Amino acid sequence: MSRLVEFVWSWVVVPFGLIGTGFYATLVTFLGRNDPGSPRVEAALRSWSNMWMRMTKIDLHVEGGEDLDPSTSYVVVPNHLSNYDIMLCFLAVPVPIRFLAKKELFKYPLLSQAMRAIGCVEVDRAARSQAVETINRQAALVRSRNHSLLVYAEGTRSRDGELKPFKKGAFAIASGSGMPIVPVGIIGSRDIVPPGTIKIKRHQTVTVRIGTPITDTAGRPITDLRDETRAVVEKLISQP
Repeated sequence: MSRLVEFVWSWVVVPFGLIGTGFYATLVTFLGRNDPGSPRVEAALRSWSNMWMRMTKIDLHVEGGEDLDPSTSYVVVPNHLSNYDIMLCFLAVPVPIRFLAKKELFKYPLLSQAMRAIGCVEVDRAARSQAVETINRQAALVRSRNHSLLVYAEGTRSRDGELKPFKKGAFAIASGSGMPIVPVGIIGSRDIVPPGTIKIKRHQTVTVRIGTPITDTAGRPITDLRDETRAVVEKLISQP
């Protein structure tokens, strides 16, 4: 019976969640067009994230992050297990973040307007050389607003829960700009919506561990930054 309840509940909560997302996307678009750095934008993003946490009854635990400076722009690099990860990061990371998103996400009208209004970075994976120039330009805009840029360095969600190889993009940004890197380990979010199913599991416990910033990034070899950051993220998610 519990499986049936979870299945029916999933079909109820998803439409309500999408309606709520449409509302917050409209609100964020209005607020962001007037002032992308407004505290009201951050409050709306956190409220949207809390909406999903409450509906799914997620028990979120946050460890670390006390040494992050809200006036500093970071490149935030978490592992990626679930569509819930962006909401978890909005709530757990104690600095204003914008995220790097694939071009396909900008095809959805309300969502695309909201992401552009608040300064999320659009990346076209097919246009390699042109994409680098576009990402660097948009990342500079994020930094000028004292926002931090969240990048899922694995490139996509891990289907089996294992940490995948990191791509170089986030570390090219950090090396070129001198922005510190914040490694983040997310544990447990994969269980909310297991791969291959649309069923949402309630009452899951998720831990977000925020590592110590890697500050010596300016001009460093990209592969060195990538390997160091991945090692820290792997350690964060491996701790009991």
